[in-house]
Amino acid sequence: MARVALVTGGTRGIGRAVCIALRDAGYTVAANYHGNDEEAENFKEKTGIDIFKFDVSDFAACEKGVKEIEGAIGPIDVLVNNAGITRDAMFHRMDAESWNAVINTNLNSVFNVSNQVFPGMRERGFGRIISISSVNGQKGQMGQTNYSTAKAGMIGFTKALAQEGAFKNVTVNAIAPGYIGTEMVQAVPEKVLNEKILPFIPVGRLGEPEEVARCVVFLAADDAGFITGSTLSANGGQYMA
Repeated sequence: MARVALVTGGTRGIGRAVCIALRDAGYTVAANYHGNDEEAENFKEKTGIDIFKFDVSDFAACEKGVKEIEGAIGPIDVLVNNAGITRDAMFHRMDAESWNAVINTNLNSVFNVSNQVFPGMRERGFGRIISISSVNGQKGQMGQTNYSTAKAGMIGFTKALAQEGAFKNVTVNAIAPGYIGTEMVQAVPEKVLNEKILPFIPVGRLGEPEEVARCVVFLAADDAGFITGSTLSANGGQYMA
């Protein structure tokens, strides 16, 4: 029987690529989303992947959403914490709303969803939790104190929970992408991209969402059980941790 994977923020960008890669690798995939119904329905029609709408920043919504998924397609074996937003501003201009929005969506969501699936993974003796962090969670980024904090928090979460899951064959890992050619990055002004970002990426280009997705498929595999508590950097050499 195919393993079941849940990908948060799964209908766009990196999440979309992860859903498709896991589907192609033989997983039964559930894609979570929160915002654009039309785009989500289009994703479902094109990929055949089931979609489930709930707000990952809301604990009660996650509890309800995960129960719905498990009732529809079975217990979740693989969780990919991918949902994320940006609300960039220099810290002296950052308001509480921008701070809380990013922390709640990018970091608190990792607790909210993982907390729903981790006990079942332990009981069944198998699980994979993979969180999509960021190069900016490793090195920090001016104008992104909220985002960098959230993404660094994912790495701390990964190291701690990995120790709790290891003896139950539940691995917990993170992936820290660099600048990937998603809508979020493509919205960066061309001058900034060409002068402030690309020159500092040794491979000389943006990454592709599919390159991150291949990392997820690797870590999700049954035979990746000796890798836990790790952060896999996929950043074109921009930052070597």
